[in-house]
Amino acid sequence: MQISSRFTIALHIFTCVDVFKDGYKVTSDFLAGSINTNPVVIRKILTQLKNAGLITVARGTGGVKPTRPLSEITFYDVYQAIEPVENGDLFRFHESPNPECLVGRNIHALLDDKLKAIQSAMEEEMRKYTLLDLRSGITELMEKESLHTGSEG
Repeated sequence: MQISSRFTIALHIFTCVDVFKDGYKVTSDFLAGSINTNPVVIRKILTQLKNAGLITVARGTGGVKPTRPLSEITFYDVYQAIEPVENGDLFRFHESPNPECLVGRNIHALLDDKLKAIQSAMEEEMRKYTLLDLRSGITELMEKESLHTGSEG
């Protein structure tokens, strides 16, 4: 199991929108340049985020805006928008374990609660981080880079 890169791309999009909103027209082409991917990929992710109610998009103007303050959008919210899990279960179980086998007929009983607990722990951890954490982190990095660049002049 691996969460696709669409999740981290979505986080990258939100960070770009916030950082560059005042200085640039933040279009799918602009975002694709930062992420180094095809604008079609960006547009698909923007559609998912819009459908989940996390952003609004003004066509043609590059007007991508979060619908709530960054402190109110968690990584979990983005994950739910980008990586919806089938039937609410992160782990997909193999279809037909052999009922004639001791392990096969009991594997669900052995794993179901454990896998649910793992999924719950991951989701709870994702709820701890917000998009504001990304803004704070990029601001801190920009300040460090500015200090570093200024000291070399």
